[in-house]
Amino acid sequence: MQEIILALLAGLIVGFVFALIKLPIPAPPALPGVMGIFGVYLGFKLFQWVSTSFFG
Repeated sequence: MQEIILALLAGLIVGFVFALIKLPIPAPPALPGVMGIFGVYLGFKLFQWVSTSFFG
């Protein structure tokens, strides 16, 4: 849980700094982009599960 809070805090700080110096945000601004990142994460976890379950 601490990792999640720290990641959220880091994201808030980065977003604030980018807005302060008037740069575009370094993250997808729309739900499809966020879902793409989530898909990458799920694919990574799926690979870990398959590799440990069947080849491990």
